[in-house]
Amino acid sequence: MPDRAPQPVDRQLPTEESRDLIALVRDVVQGEIAPRAAEEEEAGHFPREVFSVLSEAGLLGLPYDSAHGGGDQPYEVYLQVLEELAAARLTVGLGVSVHTLACHGLAGFGTKEQQAEHLPAMLGGGLLGGYCLSEPSSGSDAASLRTKAVRDGDDWVITGTKAWITHGGVADFYTVMARTGAEGPRGVTAFLVPGDARGLTAAAPEKKMGMKGSPTAQIHFDGVRVPDSRRIGEEGQGFTIALSALDSGRLGIAACAVGVAQAALDEAVAYARERRQFGRPIADFQGLRFLLADMATQIEAGRSLYLAAARLRDAGRPFSRQAAMAKLFCTDAAMKVTTDAVQVLGGYGYTADFPVERYMREAKVLQIVEGTNQIQRVVIARHLAGPESR
Repeated sequence: MPDRAPQPVDRQLPTEESRDLIALVRDVVQGEIAPRAAEEEEAGHFPREVFSVLSEAGLLGLPYDSAHGGGDQPYEVYLQVLEELAAARLTVGLGVSVHTLACHGLAGFGTKEQQAEHLPAMLGGGLLGGYCLSEPSSGSDAASLRTKAVRDGDDWVITGTKAWITHGGVADFYTVMARTGAEGPRGVTAFLVPGDARGLTAAAPEKKMGMKGSPTAQIHFDGVRVPDSRRIGEEGQGFTIALSALDSGRLGIAACAVGVAQAALDEAVAYARERRQFGRPIADFQGLRFLLADMATQIEAGRSLYLAAARLRDAGRPFSRQAAMAKLFCTDAAMKVTTDAVQVLGGYGYTADFPVERYMREAKVLQIVEGTNQIQRVVIARHLAGPESR
């Protein structure tokens, strides 16, 4: 059964321009994404053509400076665009979030010359990015990464393996964190590496329980040579750049989680109104009505939480703690809401004839990526009580 078109959410948007932007996104969703989402996910098809459409429409660089091809949109608006895209297909919503993450280092820490040379193509020129921090032996403990970059004249030679890379093997560029100095976070430097660089190869995509249309793969760097002009920031600044990107990226994951949860609720409500048992719609039964009410409340709470964090970011205020809270709450809520949606549909919810089983499988990964929810609790507690004693 094809996915239902997402139901319009009554959004509080700051400007007429932002309202027009959401209307544009909904047109793209209804015309390009939703009609084929179920079929293409089942087939494991990566919708590169959709990302081309999004780039042409100016939707791949929304939170960045228009001087470099971005959309000059506040995070408050950008995240609601992500939510709309993820409600239609998480592969697309999360893909846009990861692309934005991959652009963050250069946009925030690159030189004016680097930005002028690379950002227009990255933000609106049809390119798609990947973000390379995690490794097979360093996930949550990202500061222990082993991929090395060794200086050789005016170049750097990168050797090592990155893991769990969204768009691995299909990205046009990767923002790569590599060790250039001593152990620990101060020895890490960031680089902008072309996707077709000599010595860069991708392993076969991981066989995942969800998001089958989004390739996730290890990336191998076998003596990949990049000029020093592609170093982002100062030597040893890479871990700071990585954490800065992740604070913003966690808000993207939170928005995607709310989108998936909203899609699951819409499907559950529609089914409950149509399905009849004992002579009346099952939506008439109080037990089910209360379940739907709890699902809707979790979604509204999550949306409010990620928007509050986004407004702090837009105001230039610290938002790391709130970003961790939003990622934690929204993804846990998405897991609960999608599981409850399967329950509302009963046996049908457990079949691939309806999309709620896919939403449930997809929600699980959102509790893991860009810092597991256990790591989010560590971040929140550190802000509240300080670092742990040693």
